[in-house]
Amino acid sequence: MKLNGAQITIKLLELHGIKTIAGIPGGANLPLYDALYDSNITHILARHEQGAAFIAQGMTRSTGEVAVCFATSGPGATNLLTAIADAKLDSVPIIAITGQVPYSAIGTDSFQEVDTYGLTIPITKHNFLIRSIDELFAIIPEAFRLAKDGRPGPIVIDIPKNIQTQVIEIDCFPDLEVKITDDKATTHGVSEAVDLIQASKKPILYIGGGIVNSNSCSEIYELSKKNSIPVTSTLMALGCFPCDDPLYLGMLGMHGARYTNMLLNQADLIIALGVRFDDRAVGNVTKFCPNAKIIHIDIDESEINKLKQADLSLVGDINSFIKALTTVIPNNSREEWLNTIEDFKLKFPLALPKKEDIFHPMNIIKYVSSIVTKEAIISTDVGQHQMWVAQTYPFNKPRTLLTSGGLGTMGFGLPAAIGAALANDDKQVICFSGDGSILMNIQELATLKDLNLNIKIIILNNGRLGLVKQQQQLFYKKHYIASKFMSNPDFTLIAKGFGIDSCDLSKEDNPMGRLKEVLLKTGPYLINIPIDPTSNVYPMVPPGESIDKMVGGESYA
Repeated sequence: MKLNGAQITIKLLELHGIKTIAGIPGGANLPLYDALYDSNITHILARHEQGAAFIAQGMTRSTGEVAVCFATSGPGATNLLTAIADAKLDSVPIIAITGQVPYSAIGTDSFQEVDTYGLTIPITKHNFLIRSIDELFAIIPEAFRLAKDGRPGPIVIDIPKNIQTQVIEIDCFPDLEVKITDDKATTHGVSEAVDLIQASKKPILYIGGGIVNSNSCSEIYELSKKNSIPVTSTLMALGCFPCDDPLYLGMLGMHGARYTNMLLNQADLIIALGVRFDDRAVGNVTKFCPNAKIIHIDIDESEINKLKQADLSLVGDINSFIKALTTVIPNNSREEWLNTIEDFKLKFPLALPKKEDIFHPMNIIKYVSSIVTKEAIISTDVGQHQMWVAQTYPFNKPRTLLTSGGLGTMGFGLPAAIGAALANDDKQVICFSGDGSILMNIQELATLKDLNLNIKIIILNNGRLGLVKQQQQLFYKKHYIASKFMSNPDFTLIAKGFGIDSCDLSKEDNPMGRLKEVLLKTGPYLINIPIDPTSNVYPMVPPGESIDKMVGGESYA
């Protein structure tokens, strides 16, 4: 049979199980779209390429499966860069396929030409520039393998237009089974880890996104329970451990609860699993857990001893390591340590606002969690609302929080929610955003209207870039510049302009009753909630400080 490069590409994507692709067509990738016309793959027309890549992220983050997005050359490709970098820092396996000018025109400053390969080298796990049509048969399967093998990450495949249109004769497609590399041996070091844990009086399990990616949540629970080791989570691991379990310490770091950060400084052993000692989690790394020995296990060798020197370090699959460790480690009640933990939780709790302050973001978030199902997927943008969600929402299952952790990308929330809803049509999806963040990709309301997905967008509106304002208040002598919006749109009118129902809770006679009514409806809806612009996220660790040196958070008095 005779097929062109575009048809081969689409067929290979079909054979790898791709059912949905988000993207935007343009001159350099129109052959791919022409081939897509006869495919069983559903195409989602985003309104911005960054939105397309975040839609792909939403699909991947909520399922763990590789998702694909399309963009044309030049500005199409450059518009993907932020979302690709976001995926790199959070280890999200997406594949971005970009059109490129004909191979003979590369380097001539042709119309809409840009060096996609060169631009994406620093922000991808791997990238490819297709130089011949035959390479498609090897590179596309390799892209799927690389995206998930080891530490997951984004892959870019740049396909010149002449290769998309070139026709060749093929008899059949090769075997396309994606073969993931066998797990690196990780039973090595188990006995040493057991010795360190059993010698410890105050151990803490410090878990990160690697626990999600390795599907190790139940294994962490078994280990924690068997040896009575409390668990603290990074932002990326929220939901991996039951939030109401006595052994759970909550999120650590810049906006962790006071007792969480203070207990970490009491620890004599930190068992770091699938984490990278990010500054938002550990504060000043040289002052992090000064009295503790460190066990660090990660699939990515480059993370070992990169920021924090470990007493025992292992490179390999976390899941197999935890299983091996749990099998041989003895039961341990650790009554004294657990009593200390309960004492700290009582003395230094996360301060909550008064219940009657119904428009405080923490109360809004808690109320939403009481209405929606436990399986609901929550996406956030970036800023104060993101941290309030992390502090307050009772996450109990992995892949139910979708948020931009490493890059901190405003504009992430709405398109990621769209991707999650596409991949999980049986679940509610709630997007918490701020009035600053939502404007970054608000055009994706048009995509949401097209798809009529069951997404509720909650805008916590303070007329500010809230976290910028908070840092200016605390650390820059209240020099407020460029953090207050001179004007703000009526988001309810904007939503209606896109054809999406909306309301403003401040204008409702029974705001909580109205919110419940909206949450129980199916279909898209936008809820604007004005909040007090003076509200801050506490506690907060000042830049450069150790995580036990927190500002605020003692009370809301």
